[in-house]
Amino acid sequence: MKILFVLTSHDTLGDTGKKTGFWIEEFAAPYYALLDKGATITVATPKGGQAPIDPSSDTEDAQTKDTKRYKDDKAAQDVIANTKVLANINASDFDAVFYPGGHGPLWDLANDATSIKLIETFNEQEKPVAFVCHAPAALKGVKGKDGNPLVKGKKVTAFTNTEEAAVQLTNVVPFLVEDMLKENGGIYSKKEDWAAYAIQDGNLITGQNPASSELVAEKLLASLK
Repeated sequence: MKILFVLTSHDTLGDTGKKTGFWIEEFAAPYYALLDKGATITVATPKGGQAPIDPSSDTEDAQTKDTKRYKDDKAAQDVIANTKVLANINASDFDAVFYPGGHGPLWDLANDATSIKLIETFNEQEKPVAFVCHAPAALKGVKGKDGNPLVKGKKVTAFTNTEEAAVQLTNVVPFLVEDMLKENGGIYSKKEDWAAYAIQDGNLITGQNPASSELVAEKLLASLK
């Protein structure tokens, strides 16, 4: 199993003066779930090099068994410090792609032509494409084989409008992921805020929030069996 992880390169939280990036838990839980099953994982970002970690995901109360494992894992830290450049990635070299969230993707991956084309190529090759929390933002400009938005008529989930309101970033983010998926014709569903929830429709796998990242990895793994 060769799996590509795509992380954000964006580290500024709008014009708040605060930092953002990817959410550690959403990388760490799927990374170890897949790695422990023998997957070879490559990590890429639009700019390559160090992927920015969202400071909010690095606080004491955000720690999980997987983030603690990451903290002690020099090899994984090196992977994050030396990500590949997305433009140099070929979808044909991989069996699946996974996008961890964090707020960063709302600014870069949502509009990144290379990322959009990459997801479209994975989809054309009928390989699993998986996203968690804010990462479905990367689907904003992605088209299916029929030229319609990839999510049109498909069951999807993502970080909810009420969860965004709870973290007080509704007016900071460039768009709300839940709204975007609905506008693009996605059949959006969710559980209560912060509950673990993931849904699969064909080769498209989406998860609601950080707590859902392991569920997404499990569905991804099952799709590769």
